[in-house]
Amino acid sequence: MEGEKLKLRTSDEILTEVDKSLMMKSVHVRGMIEDGGDSSEEIPLPDINKPTLDKVIEFLKHVEAGNPAPEIEKPLRSNDLKDVTTEWYANFIELDDDTVQDIILAANFLDIKELLALSCAKMGSVIRGLTIPEFRKRFNIVNDFTPEEEAEPFDEARLAELADAYEKEQEEKAKREGAGAGEEQKAE
Repeated sequence: MEGEKLKLRTSDEILTEVDKSLMMKSVHVRGMIEDGGDSSEEIPLPDINKPTLDKVIEFLKHVEAGNPAPEIEKPLRSNDLKDVTTEWYANFIELDDDTVQDIILAANFLDIKELLALSCAKMGSVIRGLTIPEFRKRFNIVNDFTPEEEAEPFDEARLAELADAYEKEQEEKAKREGAGAGEEQKAE
């Protein structure tokens, strides 16, 4: 696997060659290869543009160089990511909202949990300090709350519980899908 390259085609039609060993950290890419995909063929990344792919690659290279992404506590104990992760990771994700959102989508599509956790933590730290009107303005959201809903306090702990429940649900779903794939292989 050393030195072998994968060809990744981004949504903006740019072909990028990346070390296979690096991209095998993506559960999605690894699954494609392990399921008999031809690693010499282009792998389409329909929702990932070249600048976003470059950030994903930068992240993976840093991890591969022996810098594991630290586990991020939920809920965040601080809006400053330097308080919840290392300085490199905090600086890496110090980007505009649109770029962070693109990284969230890419990390989710490629199934790179550490990058997804980091980028979601960044967006969480941005959202955390906003009032409802500031949130609407920053993300161009039309006010669809009733006056009663607007009067309700924002409950960070409840939001963290919901996020944890969703994460566990996704893990269970992945386990079920993995078990289903194993049963299909046995049937063959």
